[in-house]
Amino acid sequence: MAAPRDAEPSRSAHVDTFAREHLPPPEQWPRLHFDLPELRYPARLNCAAELLAGPPDDRPAFRTADGEAWSYGLLRDRVDRIAHTLTGELGVVPGNRVLLRGPTTPWLAACWLAVLKAGAVAVTVLAQQRPHELAAICEIARVGHALCDARALDDLVKAEVPGLRITAYGGDAPGDLLARAAEAAPGTPYPAVPTAAEDVALIAFTSGTTGRPKGCMHFHRDVLAIADTFGRHVLKPRADDVFAGSPPLGFTFGLGGLVIFPLRAGASALLLEQAGPRQLLPAIAEHRVSVLFTAPTAYRAMLDELDGHDVSSLRRCVSAGENLPAATWQAWYERTGLRVINGIGATELLHIFVSAADGDIRPGTTGVPVPGWHARVQDASGVPVPDGEPGLLAVRGPVGCRYLADPRQREYVRDGWNITGDTYVREPDGYFRYVARADDMIISAGYNIAGPEVEEALLRHPDVVEAAVVGRPDGRRGQVVVAHTVLREGAARDAEALRAFLREELAPYKCPREIVFLDALPRTATGKLQRYRLLSDDIR
Repeated sequence: MAAPRDAEPSRSAHVDTFAREHLPPPEQWPRLHFDLPELRYPARLNCAAELLAGPPDDRPAFRTADGEAWSYGLLRDRVDRIAHTLTGELGVVPGNRVLLRGPTTPWLAACWLAVLKAGAVAVTVLAQQRPHELAAICEIARVGHALCDARALDDLVKAEVPGLRITAYGGDAPGDLLARAAEAAPGTPYPAVPTAAEDVALIAFTSGTTGRPKGCMHFHRDVLAIADTFGRHVLKPRADDVFAGSPPLGFTFGLGGLVIFPLRAGASALLLEQAGPRQLLPAIAEHRVSVLFTAPTAYRAMLDELDGHDVSSLRRCVSAGENLPAATWQAWYERTGLRVINGIGATELLHIFVSAADGDIRPGTTGVPVPGWHARVQDASGVPVPDGEPGLLAVRGPVGCRYLADPRQREYVRDGWNITGDTYVREPDGYFRYVARADDMIISAGYNIAGPEVEEALLRHPDVVEAAVVGRPDGRRGQVVVAHTVLREGAARDAEALRAFLREELAPYKCPREIVFLDALPRTATGKLQRYRLLSDDIR
């Protein structure tokens, strides 16, 4: 069932109408599809209330590395107390934007749920973001309130956002949110604001590695839709699952994997403040984690650390954020017997929309459209290309891109389709295979060279831990292929030996003209590779 693009949203519960007033014009919205019965939500819907409903009070909801456990009953009580404090002492009204900042903890998740239950709009940012980034986000979203972990206050204060009311949590300063909440309406449930299903629930900002960050506005129904599509039909969580992963809650990959999906299933999540490969492996064993969310780089890094760690509790491993090389998939499968669920998602679409699980997985491909989603490959003019030919990935489903007052809306949404900026091939059997970011295709002496293909070849070398390939401008060839590699500790930095290996793996025109050895690849706080920095002279 497709929704008309110009459908009028139902009556809003927002008193502060900024978010709705700054949605793109209806004619610029993507066409939405609600094909599955579970996607036909009621007109009045508060997603936080829905996520918290159902499980018995004594079932575990959140856990921490130091053994702290929150039951669903405790989580509900703390969310309600925070919501009472927000709407009472702090004066938050439905529709206000509330910035959330801190490491991944149950308190950050509880604040997020309380903001949504109170009908406000959550703007969750990364604890690593710097003052100028925070200032830009607050200015774009007109943020008036902030809830910030006491350990992450400094940069938010330094952002000097005019009129921003900052309330710390988890510290010992007077007025700390948790102290206030502990005294708020003991035992009194907070009645969820009856928001419209189309009321904006959250604004997720892209990382802003180049240009001004884009705010992606998502509705209350969108939050449930990602759980009722990818979560329900691909991930298939169980109530006894324990989720864990590396992405922070300011990254929608982490928000879905560590809060939305487990709560929707009545399961629990281990929330780790430090979640690199060396922290994840012992945590998996200690807490019997069964569902893991992390990036391809982390799976590859964990391969070197597997010996001595018990990962037998794992039954689901999900990879997104970057393309998963077939070599990494195969190596993980051979060592663990686990089939990594590859997927592509986007902040603009909230979570994963092309994927496959279990026996449907085909290494080297991303998968097929998740139930409830549609995808195709088209050319720059919007015409679908034949199977087997590369083109732009176009997607639509129950969630779509709605930038906050941003002219780039017209670039991302074209003729009702969300254009993700990825070059893909649809195979004749319907599987989608990643080729490159559309703007990362290297054209050298008339040849089209996909950087990820060269990266996969590099990663097949036993000494290469990470690889990133870019095209450097060249007067004669247009661009030349430059490979940046991170080697295993103790491996010799022998460019000629690596080139000889690649000549056996790739056509000669695809082989890098230059190989640069690095101690680490430049990445954003969310772990995404900053390719533009690889073109800088100071990276060599």
